[in-house]
Amino acid sequence: MNEEQRKRDKGTDDASPQAARRADGAGPQARRRTQAERAEATRKALIGAGRELFAERGYDDVGAEEIVRTAGLTRGALYHHFPSGKLGLLEAIYERLEAESTERVAHVVLDSKMDSPLAAMKAGVAAFLDDCAEPGFQQIVLHDAPAVLGWERWREIAAANGLGLIEASLIAAIEAGEIRPLPVKPTAHLLLGALDEAAMLLARTSDPAGRAEVTSVLLMLIDSFAAPLPG
Repeated sequence: MNEEQRKRDKGTDDASPQAARRADGAGPQARRRTQAERAEATRKALIGAGRELFAERGYDDVGAEEIVRTAGLTRGALYHHFPSGKLGLLEAIYERLEAESTERVAHVVLDSKMDSPLAAMKAGVAAFLDDCAEPGFQQIVLHDAPAVLGWERWREIAAANGLGLIEASLIAAIEAGEIRPLPVKPTAHLLLGALDEAAMLLARTSDPAGRAEVTSVLLMLIDSFAAPLPG
């Protein structure tokens, strides 16, 4: 065998281990992606099952076994993703509901075709109160979450989702000259507190007149920030 042939043979011999290593390298990545997808699907199934059951009957009347059975999973899966069990699952569900509500309100306020930022703020208040009137939202967000997670954690999650939107709305209205140049952060915190209390009031009444009264007071509060008309 001549030298050229030996080189060709050596190249052929070396190619197989290299190809094998490349294939092996792709394998774990593919497996990791699959594992991540499975983990996400499991988490999604648990959150979906818990959300449905908590909304229907409330946190206290739903057991962990029922949640995993509804999700088609095991208790081990629940505690793997949520080490504190039902408590951690409730927190994740509450965070999801707050994020969804904020996204809906933001669509009304920030994507609005209204020329007036102040009018868009008022439309956002109405959208938020619409969410608060939904029975499943009331049960989880306004009954279970504050009672089980505690007021401090409940408010922390609410603020993490909604406070920035309130600040952005105030800034837009101030820049448009529609409200007085109030300090944004404290004003936003006070508005968030008013909205939270309004939500709690609505969660404890089924009287349509109560909704109208709460809405009226909130709108008057926002109007009180309005800049004086020229002249």
